[in-house]
Amino acid sequence: MVKVGCCGFQKAKREYYRHFSLVEIQQTFYQPPQLKTAERWRREAPHNFEFTIKAWQLITHPPSSPTYRRLTTKIKNLGKYGFCQSTMEVHEAWQVTKETARALGVRWIVFQCPASFTPTREHIKNLQKFFAKIDRDRFLFAWEPRGKWDKEVVTRLCQELGLVHCVDPFQSLPITAGKAYFRLHGRGGYRYRYPADDLQKLQDWCQEYSEVYCLF
Repeated sequence: MVKVGCCGFQKAKREYYRHFSLVEIQQTFYQPPQLKTAERWRREAPHNFEFTIKAWQLITHPPSSPTYRRLTTKIKNLGKYGFCQSTMEVHEAWQVTKETARALGVRWIVFQCPASFTPTREHIKNLQKFFAKIDRDRFLFAWEPRGKWDKEVVTRLCQELGLVHCVDPFQSLPITAGKAYFRLHGRGGYRYRYPADDLQKLQDWCQEYSEVYCLF
């Protein structure tokens, strides 16, 4: 099965629903919506429409990240946010992400880590503790590491923690099998338009997996 959608609504919702049955919500990364808003989005969408979301940046990104400029929640104890730390603050951010996911009827949650989240012992330990503690419910977790991570380390962590390796396949193919979650950032930038031969390559790659989500 291959499902195709966009990272965010690229058109008015009613128009988008005519063409796609999948969207990855970006707002949940910057500042999650109120639950009543998420519930309204679910009600307004077609019955067979699917939402995926990005986990809140308070879990994965430190406050030094420029993405915090779009955060409206006031936070204190800045050193206790981001990098999947075992802190009450990160745990509370996960609870918000989880409640939003439930309101939207989500299966997939994407954990996008910044390039500064390098494969140090501390970061690896953080990752192991975080995914060992949180309530997985029925969710599927896609992990998108940025920066330089050794393939053997990524393989071990994905197997150990039950994660799907999230990638842009035009940069590198995932090391996990079965299910795949592709985030296509554009070859050289977000304005890139994929020609027919690129889309043929993407279709060929999709044949290697039992279930593929392609988000442009």
